[in-house]
Amino acid sequence: MSLLSHRRLAAVLGAAFGACCAGPVQAQIQPKATSLEPVFVTATRFSQPLAELIADVTTIGPDDIAHAGAQSLSDVLARLPGVEIATNGGPGSTSSVFLRGANRGHTLVLIDGLRVGSSSDGATALEAIALDEIDHIEILRGPASSLYGADAIGGVIQIFTRRSQGALAANASGGYGTYGTGMATAGISGGAGANGWRFALQAGVRRSEGFNAIGNPANFSYNPDRDGYRDDSASGSLAYRFAPDQELAAQFFRSRLNAQFDAGLGFDDRTITTLSAYSVASRNRLTSLWTSRLEAGEGDDDSVSETGFGSSRFKTRQRQYAWQNDFAWPQGTFSVAFERREERLDSSAGFAVTARDTNAVVGVWQWRDGPQAVQANLRRDDSSQFGARTTGALAYAYAFGGGIRASASYGTAFKAPTFNDLYYPGFSNPDLAPETARNAEVALRYSGVDMAVGIVAYRNRVRDLIVFQCDASFNCAPQNVANATLEGVTLEFEARAGDTNIRASADLQRPEDDATGDLLPRRARRHASVAVAKVWSALRAGAELVASSARFDDAANTRRIGGYMLVNLTADYVLATGWTLFARLDNALNKRYELAADYNTPRASVFAGVRYRY
Repeated sequence: MSLLSHRRLAAVLGAAFGACCAGPVQAQIQPKATSLEPVFVTATRFSQPLAELIADVTTIGPDDIAHAGAQSLSDVLARLPGVEIATNGGPGSTSSVFLRGANRGHTLVLIDGLRVGSSSDGATALEAIALDEIDHIEILRGPASSLYGADAIGGVIQIFTRRSQGALAANASGGYGTYGTGMATAGISGGAGANGWRFALQAGVRRSEGFNAIGNPANFSYNPDRDGYRDDSASGSLAYRFAPDQELAAQFFRSRLNAQFDAGLGFDDRTITTLSAYSVASRNRLTSLWTSRLEAGEGDDDSVSETGFGSSRFKTRQRQYAWQNDFAWPQGTFSVAFERREERLDSSAGFAVTARDTNAVVGVWQWRDGPQAVQANLRRDDSSQFGARTTGALAYAYAFGGGIRASASYGTAFKAPTFNDLYYPGFSNPDLAPETARNAEVALRYSGVDMAVGIVAYRNRVRDLIVFQCDASFNCAPQNVANATLEGVTLEFEARAGDTNIRASADLQRPEDDATGDLLPRRARRHASVAVAKVWSALRAGAELVASSARFDDAANTRRIGGYMLVNLTADYVLATGWTLFARLDNALNKRYELAADYNTPRASVFAGVRYRY
């Protein structure tokens, strides 16, 4: 992207922000004295006040999710800084997240600390994570392999399911909207006080008749039918605190998505994806300076596709074990963890190898002294498939006073080859090496009582990208032959004026192939969002604007996807204690746009319902 185009977009956004009086997040608005200071886990692996973090992060709380009125996790993520979403069709279709311009498989997704993804595909099925089960979401932008190992080149998205807050609580909601979309969900939680038992249970169902996924009749997979979905989900937790800071806990999550798609005429093609995660943990404060967490769990991705060409199944099981120890010393907070992950793949494709194990040790040190803060991470992963990899990160921040803080960081990351890349019969390469990345970034932020603003600049050089190639004899296999540079600037702004809140962000980026200078597929040079919400007594109304410049659907940049600008409207009305009516109008201007070439996206659509909280 040229400097001139950066300046033009910055000028336009500056004028827009000025007209609106406000915008989105990174440097969070300082909480008022009566509110609890928000905490964040993903950036350090232990709870830290959000205001103390050096990393580029965003948190989405339960109220944010409720007020958004969104129907999917992708809808919630699409409005965030550094995030682009591409979907292959309508509701329930395959969703890809590009974090800071990185590839789909370069973002690690965790559910309650567990990996839940496909070892064959190399990514997590976001469309199969039911929004009804989510309490809050944490997004960490930038390479995070030094904290979590493979695949965190672009960052980490961690999803936390609902937990008991102590007192007895209940919730329920139901709604209906365009495309025959309906949902119902209910949950209950409670506990016995500071010590004793605590529990939470949540369940829900969503369905939609959808619309035709592919809009271009010339596409080989075109089928003029409606492609909808049904999702059934449940989550729960049980914990027993037998003494202060001594707890045993168990949790589970399960979501089953039955989604239709187009793969040609004459058959009702569908994919049934079941994601599940469950774990048991012991959390213990052993001394005033030492806290231990011992956890064992499993994350599964079971995908079955039924098409006119036959059926196929790819099931990934990841058993995960971790022992983490946090030490609060005068010299700072130090954490060391030992992990083991056992990946097992069951597939109808007949892979020659279906297992690999990874052992890892990670250390995190965080130090604060007056205006200065430092965080250092170091991790070593030893895989039975590709050997050992060491990654690290170092970050420094300085607070100048008056709410202004500057920071800089450098970190490395890697992505492991997928089982498809390594062992798919006839189209694989067992000698592939992991993709690697080196990222440098700087940031300047201001955080006040009623306003926050931030600017982050980054440059992430990704090497040995795996690309599928064919030789002169048409022997085709993936190779480590490509390099890419992901660089950009993210601007964020958030303000509060009385009962009005405004959030905005803009990303100016160049996610490019180093050899050609072409944009990476389905990623834009510029994308932005603005959200405004106003409260009048019992009524809360909001408006969102989401915009993107043009993208390309292919690596050669020959198939252009036009830019778009969408306007969405939301409203909540409190009827009585605990009861709320809600409504959302998506694509209010009824725009035609594409996130992937040939694939339809929703036109103007409404969803409304009622929500209850006790």
